[in-house]
Amino acid sequence: MELENAKRAVIEAGVQLVRRGLIQRTWGNVSCRVDDNRFVITPSGRDYLSLTPEQIVLVNIADLSYEGEIKPSSEKGIHAQCYALRPEVNFVIHTHQTYASLLGMSGFDINGITGEAATVIGTDVPLAAYGLPGTKKLRKGVTDALKRSASKAVLMHRHGALCVGTDMDDAFRVANTLEELCKEKLSNRFYELTGKAADSFVSIAEYVAANLQTKAADIELDAFDSVREYGVAQLTPAQGGETIPIDIDTGVPLDPAVPCPDTAALHTRIYQTRKDVNAIVHSKEPATLAASKTGLTVRPFLDDFAQIVGLTLRTAVYDPEKARKSAKQVVKKMRFRDAVLLEHNGAVCVGSSADEANAVKLVTEKGCKAFVAADIFGRNKDRINLCESLLMRVVYKAKYAKKK
Repeated sequence: MELENAKRAVIEAGVQLVRRGLIQRTWGNVSCRVDDNRFVITPSGRDYLSLTPEQIVLVNIADLSYEGEIKPSSEKGIHAQCYALRPEVNFVIHTHQTYASLLGMSGFDINGITGEAATVIGTDVPLAAYGLPGTKKLRKGVTDALKRSASKAVLMHRHGALCVGTDMDDAFRVANTLEELCKEKLSNRFYELTGKAADSFVSIAEYVAANLQTKAADIELDAFDSVREYGVAQLTPAQGGETIPIDIDTGVPLDPAVPCPDTAALHTRIYQTRKDVNAIVHSKEPATLAASKTGLTVRPFLDDFAQIVGLTLRTAVYDPEKARKSAKQVVKKMRFRDAVLLEHNGAVCVGSSADEANAVKLVTEKGCKAFVAADIFGRNKDRINLCESLLMRVVYKAKYAKKK
């Protein structure tokens, strides 16, 4: 493909990855073959929605060399292996799509694929051995998977998926088909355990919560999101409604006639304590609710959780009757972390901006889905170890979190 056309295709694919929810933030990567010796790939740590052709990097397949000051994706070696091993492949996307990430925790290849899915992907999807992002170990795991299967998709253990195609449309068709296939496999596993069909992920989350829950709910909180503006926390109901300005110093509404939300003290305490936080979102999505009902600490099953959320997701109790005292305890549980579970009330996620807080929310929700899936597959102990989690968190905070 002509160089400029290849760059434009990569930019278009990056936008589609974000809009289709196949990646969060700058995670994942896209490449397009230019000729037998070269491919272009997305740069490291850049926002996909604002990429320009000048930022797309030309890489040599044989030795991974590149020209210019912009660094290509750290996963360029994986893409190079795809082009070297598969002459028919002209487009590669690495996604962090939810259900493929969850199935990657099962510990097994997906075999016996039939019907339309087999036509698009192949009769199996291999599982690549785990390796930290950007490492030779990860590259070797994916390379071995590509060599032992003719599949157009690879599950990356604790990480995401790799999808290849003859062109961009084909690669996206593979990614979409893989997601539906993995969703079906998770539902089938639920049926094996319960004898019941899963109407949606809600059924699976509720099943796991019921099995692990040890304490009945006694407090139900309304979910509010907020942003910090000039010493005021602007609280808005998560489901939509009128914004309530709360004075951050006093924790009370600027308008005395307006009722104070139950979680106002929590929002203001976070802003008082965390000067790096300018936005807060409260998720009561089924998976975060399920995790919060167990009272357990959720640990990283997926790389992006360790990077974006933190080493663990702790559970804290927030009681509006003891607002100040309990808010202080919740914030304490958030130390060095960007989210916390509120017992029986989902998760509170924070960020330096509304976009950052929502990115944390998406990854927290996926991390809680991974917590649920780990229980379904009996992989509760298959977590990323503390040292690897810490390394990824430090690198993210020091490097990628600062990139726009």
